[in-house]
Amino acid sequence: MKTALFPGSFDPFTNGHLDVVRRGVGLFDKIIIAIGTNTSKTRYLPVEQMVGLIEEVFRDEPRVSVQTYKGLTADFARQVGANFLLRGLRNTTDFEYENTIAQANRHVNPALETVFLITAPALAAISSTIIREIHRFGGNVDDFVPFALPPYDTTS
Repeated sequence: MKTALFPGSFDPFTNGHLDVVRRGVGLFDKIIIAIGTNTSKTRYLPVEQMVGLIEEVFRDEPRVSVQTYKGLTADFARQVGANFLLRGLRNTTDFEYENTIAQANRHVNPALETVFLITAPALAAISSTIIREIHRFGGNVDDFVPFALPPYDTTS
């Protein structure tokens, strides 16, 4: 069985992420969307909430599951039996960053192969960072995410 791990902070999960998973289902038997803890980032949306929203998006796709993890992605891939990492690339900047991470992951877990999918042109400008900023200031992000985001909590 070909199992791929699609790791990220997914804060929030975007239509670009959705596109990568949908296309990845055609390549792999199983995809685990793995929401990791990024020690250099503070989450915008609670991880538990994001898990629920993503699970709802894929409720009719039994080959896709959502899990959370802490620690190294390469170690988590080994724990769940994934020999592939699935990653999306929007541009050459993404490639430079992802290539470095892929090399480090392969060093930690030599059985792990990274597979890159080029983002669909219509979705290439979408980033979680931009979506967070639009949402934080009351803008409509419905065209960028596959679910309705709750209103931003201005009391935080």
